[in-house]
Amino acid sequence: MTQLTATGTLLRFALRRDRVMIPAWVAVTAAMVLTMPSTLRGVYATPADRADLLRQVAANSSFRALIGPVFDDSLGALTAWRVGVYAGLLAAAAGLLVVVRHTRDEEESGRQELIASGAVGRRAALTAALLAAAVPNAALAVLVTAGLAGQGASGALALGLGLAAVGMLFATAAAVLAQLTESARLARGLTAALLGLAFALRAAGDAATDDGSSPLTWLSPLGWLANLRAFAGERWWVLGLFAAAIAAQGAVAYALAGRRDVGMSFLPTRPGPATGRLGTAGALAWRLQRGAVLGWSVGFLAAGVVYGGLADGVADLVGDNERTREIFERMGGQSGLEDAFLASMAGMLGLVAALYIVSSVLRLHAEETSGRAEPVLANAVGRLPWAAGHLAVAFGGAAWIMLLAGLGLAAGHGGRTGPLLAACLVQLPAVWLIGAVAVLLHGLAPRLSPAAWAVAGAVLLLGWIGPALNLPRRVLDLSPFGHLPKLPGGEMAWGPVAVLLGLTALLLAAGLAGLGRRDVGV
Repeated sequence: MTQLTATGTLLRFALRRDRVMIPAWVAVTAAMVLTMPSTLRGVYATPADRADLLRQVAANSSFRALIGPVFDDSLGALTAWRVGVYAGLLAAAAGLLVVVRHTRDEEESGRQELIASGAVGRRAALTAALLAAAVPNAALAVLVTAGLAGQGASGALALGLGLAAVGMLFATAAAVLAQLTESARLARGLTAALLGLAFALRAAGDAATDDGSSPLTWLSPLGWLANLRAFAGERWWVLGLFAAAIAAQGAVAYALAGRRDVGMSFLPTRPGPATGRLGTAGALAWRLQRGAVLGWSVGFLAAGVVYGGLADGVADLVGDNERTREIFERMGGQSGLEDAFLASMAGMLGLVAALYIVSSVLRLHAEETSGRAEPVLANAVGRLPWAAGHLAVAFGGAAWIMLLAGLGLAAGHGGRTGPLLAACLVQLPAVWLIGAVAVLLHGLAPRLSPAAWAVAGAVLLLGWIGPALNLPRRVLDLSPFGHLPKLPGGEMAWGPVAVLLGLTALLLAAGLAGLGRRDVGV
């Protein structure tokens, strides 16, 4: 038996388990990239408009920090500029989640030990996990290359390969951390922290220079993606940096995997206190999720500060471009460009908060499938109090991060704390409704729980590109965010808010009723 025996079987099993998440992720990311040329064609229709955009971005360090530098005025180059960083973030997030799920998660649940007792090679599980991450990244590269070929075949290939390379770079980083840590939660958290650091380094470097030449930019894989310069005189040698880093991290992961026992790690978890200090299910839920809440809190506060600081310069960036003005008005209301921009940014933060609440609610699913829920429920803890602890963290955490986003917007904008807090907090009914959908799926059809990610992704896609594509109002209204009042500047409408809160309560009640009636783990 070789060390890779049964890799194909494990790969097929991994892809079957991710048959919902992977296609949804590929579809959302590819759609975000491939719809951008038509959007940009409508917004910047003439060479003069695009040349003016380049001048504005070069002069505005805040926009460079947010999106990156732009190197050419072709539609392909503008597409790579506008969505490259964020598509790279999605690719990286999917890569790290897939790898951790099929390595450390499997060991933590005990399933890997059972599988390893059969005719399975020592490194087969790690290889299958990396291949499971490579399949969607390869699919994304093919879709982006084919879809953007009309803008330039070499640029489309460079962008597609660059996105796939970012995904695999963080997949191999997750593979290393999965060997070092004993907890899947810690492996995911550390890899996500590396991703956040990569974004921060790129933002700081791009704010300092307008050509991507800052050393800080070159310290970030997201900076490498920008400096690949798709559609702007491609630097193919940058792919060599990705290949070297992926190979080095993969080699380290394979070396570590061969030197430890299944279920063990090189950085074991610290033993807890001799006397337990968690007296309730809610306290346990907070202990399990506090790291994630802290990370999201820091990110939302920082994003609010950045977006608030951009509001003062949005009029200069938009200039006389009526199409851009219309997009902001569709996203944020017709209350003046600055207020429309702030309202649209509050809406975008709400869309991202929907991802937080789905991940937090689905912690219930993870606790069940890993077998950790049964020992808790075997004691004097009912199902509803157990679930309520996690839901309090999910729904309360969503309110907390949106509050921090509002404070960040006010700090970055230099005032108007009340209106900006209201603009962020009014997003909560829609955020909570998405969380309630996740609760409903987990309670009534736990196998379909991952489909909550598809719901959140579809809502994010509608909010991200729907206004730019000038989609009909009835399509945009499929998202709960489309019914919210546009604050600041717009009128507060309590009717839609009340309807969304009522739907949230109904879905929560139905989901919790289903959880109370079915068997745990079924």
